[in-house]
Amino acid sequence: MYNKFLGFIFSVFILLNTTGCLLVAGAAGGAGTAVWLSGKVTQEFHVSYDRAVKGARNALGYLKLDIAKETKEDTITQFKSKYSNGKEIWVDVRKITDNSVKIEVRVGAVNPDKEAADKILKAIQQHI
Repeated sequence: MYNKFLGFIFSVFILLNTTGCLLVAGAAGGAGTAVWLSGKVTQEFHVSYDRAVKGARNALGYLKLDIAKETKEDTITQFKSKYSNGKEIWVDVRKITDNSVKIEVRVGAVNPDKEAADKILKAIQQHI
């Protein structure tokens, strides 16, 4: 009886820990929280692909960052730019569904600059 009780308590504990992690991760993704991963900041937005592309373009202009190259395909648009200090900038807008996109911002090829990437992503958020 005691072993069953301990097994039950342990199972509940594991279930709550697992569910808690999933709920936190799900809330972060659904709320559009920016994530720093592999040298770039990434965030999902619940807007159309075209609106997100226009917002990214406008945000780069607002920050006085000239677009050196814009590559557009069916489900992804990439903007390339540079800061005055020579650091390269990549902004990828990826279509997920008709009403959601994932935007990735990377600043610097060798030593990514998280603060600069965050600043660009926040400007994009304000323009979409």
